[in-house]
Parts: sequence; C-alpha cells; structure tokens
Amino acid sequence: MNLRPESARWGFPPQQPHQPFDLPPASPEFPGWLEERLFDQRIIMLRGQLGSDAATRISAALLTLDAAGQSPIQLHVACPGGDLSAALAVVGVVDALVSPVHALVTAEAGGSALAVLAAVDRRAGYRHARFRLTEPRAAGVTGTADEVAAAAGQHLRELEEVVVRLAGVTGKPRSRVEDDLSAGRNLSAAEALEYGLLDEVITPKAR
Repeated sequence: MNLRPESARWGFPPQQPHQPFDLPPASPEFPGWLEERLFDQRIIMLRGQLGSDAATRISAALLTLDAAGQSPIQLHVACPGGDLSAALAVVGVVDALVSPVHALVTAEAGGSALAVLAAVDRRAGYRHARFRLTEPRAAGVTGTADEVAAAAGQHLRELEEVVVRLAGVTGKPRSRVEDDLSAGRNLSAAEALEYGLLDEVITPKAR
C-alpha cells in the first residue's frame, strides 16, 4: 500500500497570478475571500450535500480554471452525498477538461460524491477520512405515473454508469461494487486505499 508522508503533489501549489475571471458565487457558509484565495491556488471545495446549485458552482469553477491553464486542479471533498443528477453534471465537466483533476478527501465521501471521485485523474485522502459506499439518491420527481416510471428508469441507467466507473477505478467486479453499494459499506482511508478507491493516503510529516 502507498502510505507515505504528505507530498508536494497534494500540497498547495505555488501561488498563481490572479486570473482575469470572475469567481463563481461562494456558498453562504463559506467566506468568499477564502474561497477566492483557494481559487487562485486552483483549489475548489466540494462541501456538504451535492445539489444542483453546488454542481453549477463547481462546474463553473472547473471550466474557468481549465480556461486559465492546464496545471492540475485540486478538488477538496467533504461530501456525504447528494443528488446523482447533480454529481453527473460535475462528472460531465471533469470528462471534458484538458487540465487533470486531483481529488483530496478531507473528511468524508459517500453516495453521489463517489461518482465524482471515480471521474477524476487521481484520488487521495487524509488518514482520518471516511468513505461510505451507498447508492446515490435520485432527485425528487413528481408527475404522472408514466413520468415517475421514466425518471426511475433514467436513474437506474445513471446508477449503472457510476457502478461501471467505480469498477474500472477499483478493479473490482461490477457485482461486487453493486453489492457494496446496496449494503452501504463503510471504509476507512486505509481500507479505501486497499479497495482501490484511493491512490494515496496522506500521513503526517516526519517530525
């Protein structure tokens, strides 16, 4: 297993000159000035439940940074889940970027956040990070019986895409991934590394 001290690859990259782009609106509970400082360092935060507003903000930030240069973009993840459709909106943007995206799980990742993790180029986690393999939930759907049935079918197709991506990243059979998602399996950072969900666990620097 690749348990090793924190490296420059996962540290804060060198200071970048401020780019002539507008930063997408900050989340209400996160200071705008701090998010702007992180943005200048090519760092984006995925925090809390992932919904459509957060997906729009993150997608805009990814596209803006990709237009500004092709050095790696750091996506810091502390997300227990959210809507699958919102996660796949971010995944679609990640797939289209020229810049590599490196994810660092700082606290927790589960549900729809797993779809985003499976799409990035490299995944790391702090040693106390936690992971929950659960099926991403669908956004609430109302309407006729036919409309609800169509939405359910679409959700199953999207869920299948997530399973295929996770199987490809981890090297696990699709049936194993499906079983683990259904069971809501919990993993520590070390277990996520063993599972194949992480490429690296960040450990304390030698003192």
